[in-house]
Amino acid sequence: MKGIKKSLTEEYLYLDFSHQKEGCIFPLHTSITLFLLSYCDCKIFKVCLVLTGESTGISLLKSVLSEDVEIQVISRQELPPIVQSCCLPAVVERPDNFCRAGLAVVLRHIIQKSYEADPSKKEILELLGFKKTCLKACAEVSQWTRLCELTIPLATENFLKESSDQPPPIPAEILELEKKLSEPVRVHNDDKLRRQKLKQQKAAGVRPSLSKEETKSKVHRQETSEEVDSSSASLELRVAFSKLTVHEEPASANREPAHVRKAKASDLPPLDHVFVEGLYFTLADIVLLPCIHHFLVIICKKLSEKLVEFPLLAAWYQRIQEVPRVKTTASQCGIQFLNLPELQTTSNEQQPSLDEVPCVEEQNDPSFIGGPRPTMTKLMEKGIEVMFSPHPCPTWTLDWDTLPAAVSPKEGKMSSDRALRKQQQLNNLVYVVTNQAKPGDRIVDFCSGGGHVGIVLAHMLPSCQVTLIENKELSLIRAKKRSDELGLSNIWFIQANMEYFTGTFNIGVALHACGVATDMVIEQCIKTRASFVTCPCCYGFIQNTSKFNFPKSEQFKKTLSYKEHMILCRFADQTAVQLPPQRRLIGKQCMFLVDLDRARAAEERGYSIQVMSMEPESCSPKNNMIVGVPI
Repeated sequence: MKGIKKSLTEEYLYLDFSHQKEGCIFPLHTSITLFLLSYCDCKIFKVCLVLTGESTGISLLKSVLSEDVEIQVISRQELPPIVQSCCLPAVVERPDNFCRAGLAVVLRHIIQKSYEADPSKKEILELLGFKKTCLKACAEVSQWTRLCELTIPLATENFLKESSDQPPPIPAEILELEKKLSEPVRVHNDDKLRRQKLKQQKAAGVRPSLSKEETKSKVHRQETSEEVDSSSASLELRVAFSKLTVHEEPASANREPAHVRKAKASDLPPLDHVFVEGLYFTLADIVLLPCIHHFLVIICKKLSEKLVEFPLLAAWYQRIQEVPRVKTTASQCGIQFLNLPELQTTSNEQQPSLDEVPCVEEQNDPSFIGGPRPTMTKLMEKGIEVMFSPHPCPTWTLDWDTLPAAVSPKEGKMSSDRALRKQQQLNNLVYVVTNQAKPGDRIVDFCSGGGHVGIVLAHMLPSCQVTLIENKELSLIRAKKRSDELGLSNIWFIQANMEYFTGTFNIGVALHACGVATDMVIEQCIKTRASFVTCPCCYGFIQNTSKFNFPKSEQFKKTLSYKEHMILCRFADQTAVQLPPQRRLIGKQCMFLVDLDRARAAEERGYSIQVMSMEPESCSPKNNMIVGVPI
């Protein structure tokens, strides 16, 4: 067929399999992945179901698997070693030293490979959304990714398990999704579309912009070029379905009338959801479809009176069936769509508020004084002062001139000045790690980027296994290219969020892991009782998350509120060379205090910690180094 690439790297896709029940493969991550494979008509991957414990029901799998997907069943012991260190789903390129792990990373990779195999399938690439960012941000940073990738599949699985005996409580995550569908849509051409909607409303009189009746009557079910009657269908529907069929948004033929053109942005009507991320059908819809389908099956069977609480989800569920190939794919994967009754949309005010506001501080705290100095004084009164540990060997350096070119950061696309500073940063980390490492140790370079740290360590420590973990695919591909040039055989590459790495290791390293990523690295190391060497960055991005509350240590918690700690974090970012010296000094002191809190928290969990400055200090405005060794 024209456009299809013939020679593609052989890749193996590994999926967990625990059991199969009522047309659903568990865990739900596996059902979702198989659904996407079928939707993309993707035959590139060798698919392996990995048995988890006492897996049952393998003989029933044929009823819920696409006939086009060839599947091999293996045990966990048969997984390649690199995959045994990761959460499934996972994709591995042969030879087995490059792995992609975690649901969002794997699904995005399936879409990319399907499009590469047949570039005529542009609608597949459209699943990645505007700027190709759908579910790209990791779950720790993005509440939306966490909801789609982690909490809704897990909550649905638990709901399905509990439903076998007594009616279970409705998962809060499903209620949160219903609430999200009631919120106004934000898209890149938001203003233009809202003005078109205002024009439509002025012409026809204001009416509900989106309903299930419109969806059923105005969107034809043919899987070819559908047309929606532009005079009466909502603008949102016309935009969404024109994108699905002809890849164009409807353009307004005439200039907008003056009352529309001059309307204030605050007076424009909000856009309503057609799909879960807004107007366009994306990967998020595919992720949520198997989850919401099986949730609705239980609701209709055992809790039918609860269905009225989900009018927007029910309307989305009906609407998504009109997307080309969705019904065919569902049928291939054993999903038989429900016919839901008409539901009345409830007022948004009746929806429970589920906004995540971590550790909300009282806004009018009478004891709070802004600025870093009062906060630093408060710490000093408790005996907490800035006092760095001495650097063990400030003048030590690698002999960069004798190292292979691909080892040096100069190989990357950076200026000579920046490359020199990067070499100086690496000197600090490599000195500490090489003095701790023993033959046979496993070293993990978290948030590895282009592999500057990991590649130097793999070259300098050939008897150690080095693993690079990075969320950004292109950075990791660049690192692998450099590694291949060097012929390194003791290095692994894992594209994943770091929490999906479950392997054991001896030393964890992170150079300039942003915000709470540094805290995630330290947490991973503490769980494994590994030593760590971290250089934090982007203190201003630190905030409470689902996993961490600040301050972290008992000593700091007794002294500072969250709000006061955030003052330190914000000022800790003010260390840039162009700032006045006094301001930079305060920034450096705040930086130390934030890292001292991290150090104290690790000490409370059985670690010996040093907080020191990298040498020379000019190598980076973010020049702190936290070194931890388990006692």
